Amino acid sequence: MTEEFQEEKVQASGWFRSLRDQIVAAFEGLEDGLQAGSFAHLPPGRFAISQTHREGDGGGGEMAVMRGGRVFEKVGVNISTVHGALGEKAQRAMAARGVPGMAEDPRFWASGISLVAHMQNPHAPAVHMNTRMFWTPHAWWFGGGADLNPCLEYPEDTAHFHAAMQVACDAHAPDYYARFKAWADEYFFVTHRGRARGVGGIFYDDLNTGDWAADFAFTQDVGRAFLPAYLPPVERRRDTAWTEADKDAQLVHRGLYAEYNLVYDRGTKFGLETGHDANAVLMSLPPMAKWV
Repeated sequence: MTEEFQEEKVQASGWFRSLRDQIVAAFEGLEDGLQAGSFAHLPPGRFAISQTHREGDGGGGEMAVMRGGRVFEKVGVNISTVHGALGEKAQRAMAARGVPGMAEDPRFWASGISLVAHMQNPHAPAVHMNTRMFWTPHAWWFGGGADLNPCLEYPEDTAHFHAAMQVACDAHAPDYYARFKAWADEYFFVTHRGRARGVGGIFYDDLNTGDWAADFAFTQDVGRAFLPAYLPPVERRRDTAWTEADKDAQLVHRGLYAEYNLVYDRGTKFGLETGHDANAVLMSLPPMAKWV
């Protein structure tokens, strides 16, 4: 790798690790705080952290996963910093998106955080969040976002989540929220089912305004907005009484989520095509799901 952007790479990867630590602590706090409901008898969940590796000497990361907690049935908060040369298929995909110079120099560097939470209580919403920085010798950009995926929707939870995302966007550009909400609505649409996988949020990719510091600051604010957006809905729903019909609806919705991630998700495709740890790439899959 060249020395270009070395300081920026260190800043970005350090931020993603710091955000991971904040989220892990907050989620373990949710586990400790549940004192009632049908899952309160379980011990509070804790994250187990393991190392992940890309094929060869291509970097890696850490996979933090909690299973069988009071609030979270399964949640993963992964970080990674990987590098190397893109394969031919990934080069073509990048070139199709307008990334310059891929044919001449396929080197890349990427760092990010990726989170997916599947809940014990069907009334508590599942969620996805990721942010990342990508670098090649000819370009750099940021991408990511967050979207809420309830199986049983509460309009006030949807409104709260979107409002927090809008605050993060509005601090940087007046058109960001409308643009990135529309992008999320399009990106998280399950075409073969003819429906969205959840109630949306924001999504952005290939963000390069020419001002690295400004784009990094926006990406940090998206990360900072996640916990204020997500914790209140979970705290409201984590001990709500539920029925077997509610649980059935949750499992069917998880099937939809799994279909999306295996068929359409860019991150899943990129991770598997570039030789990253398959368990880390597929961390997003739910522990149990159902198809009708």
